Amino acid sequence: MEQHHYLGAGPLIGAQVRYLIRSETAGVLGGLSFSAATKRLKCRDKWIGWSDRERGAHLKKVVCNSRLLICPWVRVPNLASRALGLALKRLPEDWHKRYGYEPLLVETFVDSQRFKGTCYQAANWKLIGETAGREEGFPNGKKPAGKKQIYVRPLLKGCKVMLCEKPHEPLVIRGRAADAQDWADEEFGGAQIFEGRLRTRLSTLARDFFNQPGQPIPLACEGSEAKTKAAYRFFNNRRVDMDILLKGHTEASLERAQQQRTVLAVQDTTSVNYTAHPSTDGLGPINTKKDNGTGLILHSTIAFTLEGTPLGILDAQCWARDPEEAGENRRGLPIEEKESVKWLKSYRRTAEAQRLSPKTLFVSTGDREADIHELFLEAQNNPSGPKLLIRANRSRQRKARDAEGVETDDYEYLWDKLLQEPLSGTLEIHIPRQGSRPARDATLEIRFARLMLSPPKNKARLAPVEVWAVHAQEVGFSKAVKEPVDWMLLTTVPVTSFEEACERVRWYSLRWGIEVFHRVLKSGCRVEDRQLGDAESIKKCLAIDMVVAWRIHLLTKLGRETPNLPCDVVLSEDEWKVLYAVVHQEPPPKTPPSLRDAIRMVAKLGGFLGRKGDREPGTITIWRGFTRLAAMVEGYLGGQYIHQRDGP
Repeated sequence: MEQHHYLGAGPLIGAQVRYLIRSETAGVLGGLSFSAATKRLKCRDKWIGWSDRERGAHLKKVVCNSRLLICPWVRVPNLASRALGLALKRLPEDWHKRYGYEPLLVETFVDSQRFKGTCYQAANWKLIGETAGREEGFPNGKKPAGKKQIYVRPLLKGCKVMLCEKPHEPLVIRGRAADAQDWADEEFGGAQIFEGRLRTRLSTLARDFFNQPGQPIPLACEGSEAKTKAAYRFFNNRRVDMDILLKGHTEASLERAQQQRTVLAVQDTTSVNYTAHPSTDGLGPINTKKDNGTGLILHSTIAFTLEGTPLGILDAQCWARDPEEAGENRRGLPIEEKESVKWLKSYRRTAEAQRLSPKTLFVSTGDREADIHELFLEAQNNPSGPKLLIRANRSRQRKARDAEGVETDDYEYLWDKLLQEPLSGTLEIHIPRQGSRPARDATLEIRFARLMLSPPKNKARLAPVEVWAVHAQEVGFSKAVKEPVDWMLLTTVPVTSFEEACERVRWYSLRWGIEVFHRVLKSGCRVEDRQLGDAESIKKCLAIDMVVAWRIHLLTKLGRETPNLPCDVVLSEDEWKVLYAVVHQEPPPKTPPSLRDAIRMVAKLGGFLGRKGDREPGTITIWRGFTRLAAMVEGYLGGQYIHQRDGP
């Protein structure tokens, strides 16, 4: 290396491994060395999707191929790419033996004035950009070598997702901030932002976004150039990320959850579509290859009371799929390398909440996509953790048993097994409207049984789990009903009676609340219209929009469940007085009206008619009303300033 490599033998930086390229007949042909990765590299960090916090946590899992040399007298076609391939095959194991962990990604730099990078291209390395190339010298007197091409090579599929995994921040109970002035300070006051200016900006953005839900950032910032610039700088700040912004709200949500005996931690996935903004960096495919949709995947976990009141966001995972891995068959990979691990991560976050709330029962709830055997196995191995309530996939099977109850090698479908159980009774539930499907009341036949759930055939090494199955099947429906209810619910909460089976069905029916939350987030807050240039900035903005969507959903429910509270618990004095005066066309009273009356007045501004046969207003009309109310309050305050200047 010292004699023949243009950079010499070193010194190498940090952790390192060296290899010789040797032939049985010709001896040493060359060598390779791997060392610690570059601390900051704009192109690489952008390609991975790193924030400062993620880079600090996972930088050691990236290594640099700092030297590659084939001796000048050696002339063997494809030797360099072959040597690279052999080295990368054994590098993870060798690195683990020496340092106790396996790297996930390798980077290298190619001086394009000297080399074409052909051997790296032949070994399936990817060119992702160039270094900045300093023009001035370094402080130690050395001269820069100019720009170099940056190549990377993943050592494991899905490495970008693993490298972007947030460092674990345990939940704590901090209590209400002493200087909290309103809901924005209460929800974001616990964010781990240690600079007062940034903390103040966060609360200001939350208020502005709530007052103008769904509006572009300049309009939400009241058309102020200074506030708009500050907002964009905040979203570009590398010292904050989505988890940091949401942490305070999550801990406030946990405090609210501790006041309940049972809390449903409902988790679900949605895609956030930014196909209309193709210049946004860091996005990935969200649908099939045919429609070429691009955006982000959002997996939310929302805490609900048994009345359906949203208590807040317990967990949020947001990522972009790797375009190079889209459509690949990942069936044989361990769950840690697949998107399905999102369900386990959400469960583990809920388990933290359960540990801090021994008097509250948390039930992690999911739809058919959550029917993953590893999730049930994790719950079984954590008896003091949260319980599960999951809708079974239609293909779910278990090993059959003979007449004496002995397990056989045959499998039977859960539906066939439960239909053999005696009918326990019938239950009436309300099915809410969804899209073109009208709302209706459904009659369900209820059956339940306790059984051992076998692992899928391709995961036979996993242990079986004990669950209770509840089958709810709709009967007596009209021909207009295209999809009658047919729920097979699997739960780790004991079901020993018809009443308990009905309770589990009612619990699952509350899962609809997270669909409402995602609808408010997209239609109300219009997160898919955000134009911020890159995915990391969008995620930070999304964190604020998620809390705004939760608050709109919460106010909708509070207006129904606590109608007699005075409305000043959620509205300022200016807001409720302007609201009353505009809706009733008369001076406001001295005391604030009830919360129910105030919410209905807000909904009227959003188009709610309030006729005798109408149900209570929904989230869509309420957020429309809040948008109009914010403009009215601004006009009222502007009029006061004019009045103060001109006098009576």
